[in-house]
Amino acid sequence: MTASTVCRTTGQRQRGAALLAAMLTVMLVATFSAAALWQQWRASEVEAAERGRVQAAWVLIGALDWSRLILREDALTGGPDHLAEPWAVPLAEARLTSFLSAERNVASDNLEGLPDAFLSGRIVDAQSKLNVLSLVDGNKPVPASIATFTKLFNILGLPASELSAMTSSLARALATGTDAAGGGDAGAAPLMPQEVSQLVWLGLSPSTAAALEPYVTVLPIRTPLNINTASAEAISASLPSLSISDARQLVEKRTRSYFKQIADANAALPNGGTQFNAGQHSVGTQFFEVYGRLRLDRTWVEERSLLQRDGVTVKTIWRNRGAGLATATPAKP
Repeated sequence: MTASTVCRTTGQRQRGAALLAAMLTVMLVATFSAAALWQQWRASEVEAAERGRVQAAWVLIGALDWSRLILREDALTGGPDHLAEPWAVPLAEARLTSFLSAERNVASDNLEGLPDAFLSGRIVDAQSKLNVLSLVDGNKPVPASIATFTKLFNILGLPASELSAMTSSLARALATGTDAAGGGDAGAAPLMPQEVSQLVWLGLSPSTAAALEPYVTVLPIRTPLNINTASAEAISASLPSLSISDARQLVEKRTRSYFKQIADANAALPNGGTQFNAGQHSVGTQFFEVYGRLRLDRTWVEERSLLQRDGVTVKTIWRNRGAGLATATPAKP
């Protein structure tokens, strides 16, 4: 092999090595650039999600304060609580930018570029449902309330054995709370739920708890049933001799003219049966549930709160918040 051939071969190898090194360098730079861009995109997405979550939280806090104001104004007006009052009118999903342009006379050009945000919500009379806490008093079952819930279970076709288990567990949970407050041993008693879905802690099956959701609630204290807002099922269960058909007729009469006092409701009952009483029934309400939902593009944040009204003072007992991706048809708050 001549010297020129050797030099040419060596040169080709060097050029091939240099080309390979250049290609490796380009590949590494592209990889690092892609990783950096992905990290930047991810950080931007996380920041946007966090910003949206905080903004949604503030909007829902404002909606809760607005609900408290409505309930306070209702208390100043006085009278029974019924479904024809302003607090009982739900807010259908509405675009927040529409409120801004209407309320503050903001030009539509100034709203361009803002994300579409939709707010919906409603206030529900918590005392329109049967209170689970009424089942037990002084750590002992209350016969009248047991009869009420037994009838409700029968109306809904639910197993009575689960009611017995729930009552026993509720008595243990309340006793544990009393002992804990006094420094006693909590033992292995179940936790005290604050929502109907959590009644599974007291022995209900998930399907039974879901079936009871529209008719049952868990409130901090024993409360009467508001016959101006309760469902026919709850009203029928609260009176031993009242059939579900008669309860539905009562609800129909109530839509035309709400009951100003318990005596008005008793006058609308069939003759010869049991009547409403002030111990178990009322025409006023102390506890309200507030549902709020904010939808931003494809994500949503919703909040559920329990409010207690004492005179004109309205305070928040608890608040729960959840988030997720919106579906094609927004769920009812």
